[in-house]
Amino acid sequence: MATNGFCIWLTGLPCSGKTSLAQALAPLLRERGWNVELLDGDEVRRGISSDLGFGRAARETHAERVTFIAKLLARNGVIPIVALISPYATSRARARSEIGRFVEVYVSTPIGLCEQRDVKGLYRRARQGEIKEMTGVDDPYEVPEHPDIRIDTVSQTPEECARRLVAELDRLGWPPRPA
Repeated sequence: MATNGFCIWLTGLPCSGKTSLAQALAPLLRERGWNVELLDGDEVRRGISSDLGFGRAARETHAERVTFIAKLLARNGVIPIVALISPYATSRARARSEIGRFVEVYVSTPIGLCEQRDVKGLYRRARQGEIKEMTGVDDPYEVPEHPDIRIDTVSQTPEECARRLVAELDRLGWPPRPA
């Protein structure tokens, strides 16, 4: 039974580049022979979290559901790459505690650039009052104080960021070798 999976948890503001980074990272890890599964927050929300809203309690429940799936995958030798805003430090700490083998990656992108990248117009709609409790606008994003890895998406492509992330994983000794 494989027990050497681990979770890569990408957190950041909406439109910071989490999904693009995850999509560029997955093939790099697969090239190394790893089983990888991408858990994108928007996709999971359309599936098992379609019953939830966007208030704090709903966001925490959504993160708990994603944590549960990631934990199952990791304990079975898969590397789940979670691309989830997960705006609250408590939710990320709970995920780390539950999953155990966990790498928190802060996708650091200034809110102005996130707004420029926003093809859905969510930031604009939130600033006009059409969307309530938008992370980064009228609901807080709690920046990780001590992420395992910080990726700045301002001046690099998702592919360059993914290669840098793999180099950081190597430097930190991830994936850990089986005991």
